[in-house]
Amino acid sequence: MKANREYKSTLFSKLFSDKDNLRELYNAIADTDYGKDTPVEFSTLEDVLLKGIKNDISFTIDNKFVILLEHQSTINNNMPLRCLMYIARVYEKITDGDAIFREVLLKIPTPEIIVLYNGMKPFPNEQILRLSDAYLASDESQSKFGSLELTVRMVNINPGFNDELLQKSKTLSDYTALVDYLNRLNPTKETLLDAIKETTKWGLSQNILSTFLTEHGLEVNSMLMTEYSLERHLEIKDEEHRAAMAELEAEIAEKDARIAEKDTRIAEKDTRIAEQAALIKQLQSDAQGK
Repeated sequence: MKANREYKSTLFSKLFSDKDNLRELYNAIADTDYGKDTPVEFSTLEDVLLKGIKNDISFTIDNKFVILLEHQSTINNNMPLRCLMYIARVYEKITDGDAIFREVLLKIPTPEIIVLYNGMKPFPNEQILRLSDAYLASDESQSKFGSLELTVRMVNINPGFNDELLQKSKTLSDYTALVDYLNRLNPTKETLLDAIKETTKWGLSQNILSTFLTEHGLEVNSMLMTEYSLERHLEIKDEEHRAAMAELEAEIAEKDARIAEKDTRIAEKDTRIAEQAALIKQLQSDAQGK
């Protein structure tokens, strides 16, 4: 199946839509040694389900169906469930619909899900997310009737993490270095575009993705701008969510304060009523005693 990607490419998707670069990256991650003679077929879905992920590339190689994701900003623990939905849709597209009703076992590519994390928030070298962590039932009840498991391998590709992996894939190493330089440079520049232009010049001077930067020229600026616009969009959504939660918490606190104040007035009123009732009772008792 050919890739169908009508939305804007970022630097990551452009780099790894090249099959040679993709083989190099997969070899580094999976510790394989596939050469140029190994076929790679893209199966990326057009209407991307994994919103909040900057890019996704799904492909088949050597009977394996691989979902490769680049992830920034927040870590989403629902990734296994989202990927399960994604995988089901891809299998539906790449298999004969009638074959699942036949007696003969239908062979399908083995799924592998890899997330490359390069966000700013702290994250370990690697982490495995499991679909079963979301199950409401216990492990014992699952084992009695069969079960479904899906794992997502999340790998930190920021500088200082997984250096051995980066050494195996020069394209990924160069990409990480370029993005890291832009991350550090951006706050010092008046505009993001100024930072992007200087980052591109730096990459050329350091022979980092120099051939790619030369071939694509000004298009690289657009790719990096799209990349950072998507990341900033996620950050803004996160900021808006936190601001809305803070506002809601303030409203709740104010409401609780009003309720507490009302309860205090009611308690004071009840106290006065009780005191008056006691006084009346005492007066009545005194009057009867006379």
